Amino acid sequence: MPWLVALALLVVPILEIYVIIQVGQVIGGWPTVGLLLVESALGAWLIKREGRRAWNALQGSLQTAKMPGRELADAALVLIGGTLLLTPGFVTDIVGFFFILPFTRPLARRGLSAFLGRRLATQLGGVNLTGFIPGGGPGTGPGAPRPPSSSSSGDVIQGEVIDPDQKKP
Repeated sequence: MPWLVALALLVVPILEIYVIIQVGQVIGGWPTVGLLLVESALGAWLIKREGRRAWNALQGSLQTAKMPGRELADAALVLIGGTLLLTPGFVTDIVGFFFILPFTRPLARRGLSAFLGRRLATQLGGVNLTGFIPGGGPGTGPGAPRPPSSSSSGDVIQGEVIDPDQKKP
């Protein structure tokens, strides 16, 4: 994972510079700078609005004693997307808008859930945790929580309860 971050820190700036130069050649230098400024202003406004929504949803779930998995994922995506939007460039802005916009965030949440599920599975030795963020994935893996059922379809294991405080005669 650290080598992937190092590679991204090398490749992303080069890609951003290339895209900015290409856009500048098509629409001109000043319009390109203006477009970057408009994207930054729009991004700042969206960060403020969606960040407030994510914070209010997180507080609401905590006040109702509900597990805030989806709300925490949304807050993390808004934070990451906001950071990408404040980074100058078109490529990072596209990814940042994808993380922040309310109609694309569920897709990003699903991807985050799958990524974290795979990451945790490797750390825990192969347990499948896909869908551990509510609304983030299918949750069909063996490690995913299952709803209680009225009939048991599994094997019955015979046994006896032993009370350690009770002495044998």
